[in-house]
Amino acid sequence: MLDPRDLYNFSEDAESVPTGLHMVAALSGFTDAGSTLDQVAEQIFKQFEHEIVVEFDNDELLDYRSRRPLMFFEKDHISEYAPPVLAVYQVWDEAKQPFLFLHGYEPDLRWEAFSDAIQLLIEELGVQDFTWVHSIPFPIPHTREIGITVSGNRQDIIDSVSEWKPQTQVPGNVLHLIEFKLQQIEFPTLGYVLLVPHYLADSEYPAAGVAAFEHLMSSTGLVFATDELREANRDFTAKLNNQVAENEELQRMVANLEQGYAQTNVGPSKSPLHRRQKLVPDADSLAAELEDFLAARQRNAEPGEGQDSHN
Repeated sequence: MLDPRDLYNFSEDAESVPTGLHMVAALSGFTDAGSTLDQVAEQIFKQFEHEIVVEFDNDELLDYRSRRPLMFFEKDHISEYAPPVLAVYQVWDEAKQPFLFLHGYEPDLRWEAFSDAIQLLIEELGVQDFTWVHSIPFPIPHTREIGITVSGNRQDIIDSVSEWKPQTQVPGNVLHLIEFKLQQIEFPTLGYVLLVPHYLADSEYPAAGVAAFEHLMSSTGLVFATDELREANRDFTAKLNNQVAENEELQRMVANLEQGYAQTNVGPSKSPLHRRQKLVPDADSLAAELEDFLAARQRNAEPGEGQDSHN
């Protein structure tokens, strides 16, 4: 049986990691509606000082044939090889507070051993708590705040924040498994699943990034600047609203989703979220809020933009 310690290696910088840090996790490979995780990682790596303290072994965790790494061909030879990175980073937030950031791909293999490895790292590094985030498509209009469902064992936060509490079977992901195992040892654990409007799931929706950072700040006390994302969301919303104003089918879809809030107990379109009633926006604000959709799509389609790798 594989020893979980064989899955990772400490860097020299690991010796400088203080105990009592928060660990935040964002792993790709399950769902990322609204490109929430991409936005969170991009902002963290772009804005804040960071360094790898633990790196995981791709040969033990990665199915290369399903996630082929990039190799750069230059005329007659391979000039560069860019393997994916799954690692724990030490990051310093806006207030220069250190925290640990588990980021990279969701392992294809050895989930049990990987979950045990995370538990060992939490013990070895003296981590204070574990918080993870991802996002799923959901029948909710963009004219409302991003919805949220929360899991884990920090009951005070779950009771005050979680809006959707389903009782059902769901496809598993490795962060759910880590959460399950950490709950067995009563380690403080929290999982945020953002509920992103389903018609924006394939777009880079800045409001989802803002919501993710707001929840992380609320539960950990870390500080993340969101000005850039908020400005992007204003542009996104403006363009989306213009498109909806010009498209009757989109108008009907948004109106049907809004009905779930205006008539919370009527018909199949009622919202499954338990949220305090808010005023339904008028036509002008609806048109203003839906414009941003095309802005982000247009930016995403511009050539020459790609993901940076963080080593």
